[in-house]
Amino acid sequence: MKKNYVSNSQESVRMFKNGFLESLSKVHFTVPLFIFVPVIIFCIYKDFQNAIGFLTFFELFILGLFVWTFTEYIMHRFVFHYMPEDKPWAQRMHFIFHGVHHDYPSDAKRLVLPPSVSIPLATGFYFLFRAILPANDVFGFFPGFILGYLFYDITHYAIHHFNFKGNIWKKIKQHHMLHHYQDPDKGYGVSSPLWDKVFGSDFSKK
Repeated sequence: MKKNYVSNSQESVRMFKNGFLESLSKVHFTVPLFIFVPVIIFCIYKDFQNAIGFLTFFELFILGLFVWTFTEYIMHRFVFHYMPEDKPWAQRMHFIFHGVHHDYPSDAKRLVLPPSVSIPLATGFYFLFRAILPANDVFGFFPGFILGYLFYDITHYAIHHFNFKGNIWKKIKQHHMLHHYQDPDKGYGVSSPLWDKVFGSDFSKK
């Protein structure tokens, strides 16, 4: 297997000559919380304003969380790791969106999605779900989906910067570290290895 470049320092490599674009590629790990927690609160408010009922809200919320885990897996595997060697533009896009993280996994400013990416993505998903789901159900479903995203982002940061004592967290960290340092073509689930087990992209862990 070809050995990939990996920096063990916390340095940040410059990705853009333009200073404004470069600033958009970096973000503190708490920023997604300030952006999306109010979105979650607003959606919950709208849901109960529409008198959908607590049980229905709970079911939609859990469904949103579950759909996020699948979305996380699909995006990581088929979007972030899309890098055909015969397409230079795809190689460049891969590096910008994800390759830089594999080269500099300890870069604290590139461990969560910057708002320049997360806000357009979240907006697109919102309108997609609003078009698919029955009227007003999106306000129960979407906050669960966004909470799943926040859990993914913060978990990803913690995996690279914190030492865990609990067995579950240790297993989640081990799963992601194997993705980085053993085989980047396996272990696409970050917050959960569920879909790696389903689709056969899990590691044989001893």
